[in-house]
Amino acid sequence: MLISTVENIGREYTVLGIVRGTTVNSIGASFKTIVGGEIKGYTEMIDEAVETATGRMVNAAERLGADAIIGMRYSTSSVMQAASEVTAYGTAVKFK
Repeated sequence: MLISTVENIGREYTVLGIVRGTTVNSIGASFKTIVGGEIKGYTEMIDEAVETATGRMVNAAERLGADAIIGMRYSTSSVMQAASEVTAYGTAVKFK
């Protein structure tokens, strides 16, 4: 599955629709805030959440019969205290 952040991918296509994948992860109490340093556990959790959200978006595109996802973006937010949401979204397309 081709995933692109741009719309012009050098091929003609038909738009199938918007696809997305979302995950919400709890931030464990074991993460320690260190002034001026990276919180590696949190970084690893976000990386895992990005992979999960991307996989879910790709699965949604495959269910539509898509060849690619264009205009792909990520969105993150805090949905409640100690929980972060990651959403991957884009436009599923079929090559002509």
